[in-house]
Amino acid sequence: MMDYKKAIRFGLSAALMMSAISFAAFDVAAQDKAEVKPVNEKSSGRDPFKRYQPVLKSKAAVTKLEPPSIQVRIERYRAQRAAAAGAHVVPPKPTTALLLSEVQVTGIFRTPRGWSAMVEATPLTPKLSYVVYPGESFFDGQLVAIEENRLVFRRDMVWTDGRKEKSVEIKPLRPASPIEGMTPTQTSARASSADAAAKPVTPDKQ
Repeated sequence: MMDYKKAIRFGLSAALMMSAISFAAFDVAAQDKAEVKPVNEKSSGRDPFKRYQPVLKSKAAVTKLEPPSIQVRIERYRAQRAAAAGAHVVPPKPTTALLLSEVQVTGIFRTPRGWSAMVEATPLTPKLSYVVYPGESFFDGQLVAIEENRLVFRRDMVWTDGRKEKSVEIKPLRPASPIEGMTPTQTSARASSADAAAKPVTPDKQ
């Protein structure tokens, strides 16, 4: 009788253990199935069977840095002139506020100091003229040399990425207009400048 009870108890214990093991195995299988995701699912990221390719960030277009307006440049020049007067130093010339594209060569002369030129500021009203020599500074360049019929400039270009470039720009002497040719004063002035350019400068006799 006792052996029969032990056999029943042993059988029940074995059945309970098998049930527990089966339930645990079923739970693990369910979790594994929930964690497995299809390869082509969007949230899984890149395809593991494809070669990795880094994402290249698009660079912003690099353009030429545009200069400020003529009014802003004139106000800046006035502030620099006032500061120079307060410091008792030589003030900058008005040409430092002008772009190379805003000047026209109206005359070229030869003086005891060497070649000089007359340039006209086109954006100003009324138009003003200035005498310049090699080395004069402009807002975006510098006058390098003066020849008989043209001026040689160095243009400075600044790009939005901070890069700077330099180039050579040639400005020819502006030809006389028909109205200027009919004006006696303009004709005589150009004739005298032409004679001065053709005649070499000689030192005065002692």
